[in-house]
Amino acid sequence: MSGELSQKLFKKAKTLMPGGVNSPVRAFKNVDGEPFFVKSAKGSRIEDVDGKHYIDYIGTWGPAILGHAPNSVLHALHEAAKKGTSFGMPNLYEIELAQMIIDWVPSIEKVRMVSSGTEATMSAIRLARGFTGRDKIIKFEGCYHGHVDSLLIAAGSGALTHGKPDSAGIPTSFAEQTIALPLNDIERLDEVFAKIGEQIACVILEPFPANAGLIMPKEGYLSKIRDLTKKHGSLLIFDEVMTGFRVAKGGVQELVGITPDLTAMGKVIGGGLPVGAFGGRDDVMGYLAPDGPVYQAGTLSGNPVAMAAGLAQLKEMEAQNGYVKLEETGAMLEAGVREILQEKGLPYSFNRVGSMFCLFFTDHEITNLDDVMKADMDHFRKFFWKALDAGVFFAPSPYETGFISLAHSKQDIEQTLDAIRLAL
Repeated sequence: MSGELSQKLFKKAKTLMPGGVNSPVRAFKNVDGEPFFVKSAKGSRIEDVDGKHYIDYIGTWGPAILGHAPNSVLHALHEAAKKGTSFGMPNLYEIELAQMIIDWVPSIEKVRMVSSGTEATMSAIRLARGFTGRDKIIKFEGCYHGHVDSLLIAAGSGALTHGKPDSAGIPTSFAEQTIALPLNDIERLDEVFAKIGEQIACVILEPFPANAGLIMPKEGYLSKIRDLTKKHGSLLIFDEVMTGFRVAKGGVQELVGITPDLTAMGKVIGGGLPVGAFGGRDDVMGYLAPDGPVYQAGTLSGNPVAMAAGLAQLKEMEAQNGYVKLEETGAMLEAGVREILQEKGLPYSFNRVGSMFCLFFTDHEITNLDDVMKADMDHFRKFFWKALDAGVFFAPSPYETGFISLAHSKQDIEQTLDAIRLAL
């Protein structure tokens, strides 16, 4: 239960904003409650307006890989803002960040900055259609790629939170161009390409789907998608808005050794500020205006303050050997959670890669969206509130992924495991 002041603020917020929030999952509807309002955040912890403190495993839904308000990012923000918060013109920071992205991500030869992950996926798909001259796209059930009309077809994350995998307001003609397939089903993928492969502009997916919980691809699945797209002249788009710069410097594609044609990015590269980017093959990116016929633009694209924050965060990750440390902390949490669940004899599935994790209350293996929907949601609700009462904040939805930061200490993990033991 949220505190008295949070309840008062939420009541007011509902008179001003739809549902009282600016992004649906924040409304806590899937856990049958009301949200708390955050007063401040630092390191691994957040404080609400009622003075309660929590160990945070949302991390701004992924961007806070160093923890909240890291000094290096705050300093970069301050220095950049003193020179101007926005220019609407090229600036030095975007050149430096673009170079770092190209150096770190195996598939990217050129990159364009935007202001959100939704913009990144939307623009990447438009570019793929323009490059191939085709209209149809393939996405996968449970993968969420932002609130793009043609992609809110069997979507995950926020849409699933309210039990509506499709969104109202999407013309049938848009949906008809999108083929939504179940994850990890190679036969269905083969069937579609065999029938209409020459019509498919692109396949877009989260290589490690993290918007319906965290689902891992079966062995050989990503390679199969890469082979099929190459064979039929379709582009492969990896949506690494969540996993990019989070699971490794080069994202999932570095870990699995598969090179997509285009990659969508966001979250970590903004240091907590609104940001997105997409990039890929030189010849494909050459179709973007002003060089090519595919139009894309944005007033705040390459915003100097966001670029400076992202640069500072990535440099700090490299300086601290951050990905090794995050793996160690993630492994510690995973081992502890598994031990507790086994002790209590509860059915569960726990998926983790580096600093991303998700717990499902089910005795079934999680391989697709149908598996996710069979998990015990009532058990999750009870678990969520008990953990919150014990000072640990997990996502208020079973369809979200948890995030660990460099600020999470061994003491934080131990306290978290104590809370989990009580919550179960």
